[in-house]
Amino acid sequence: MSKQSKTFEESMSRLEQIVRAMERGDVALEESLKLFQEGTELVRSCSKLLDDAQLQIQKVMTAPDGSPVMEDFADE
Repeated sequence: MSKQSKTFEESMSRLEQIVRAMERGDVALEESLKLFQEGTELVRSCSKLLDDAQLQIQKVMTAPDGSPVMEDFADE
């Protein structure tokens, strides 16, 4: 599965695995660097997913004039 197609939950689960492995302290330096890089990429991906979700929520909750409004949620 490519990093782009992972869901938020899958990415968070992998991040937890990486943190646990690094906290144990039994990972070689080279592997630690690879895990750190992977973790950094996952954090960026999760952050983008959260930002996109926030924009969708704001769109649903705000009219063009800035007043609150409810819109039907449509998957774009």
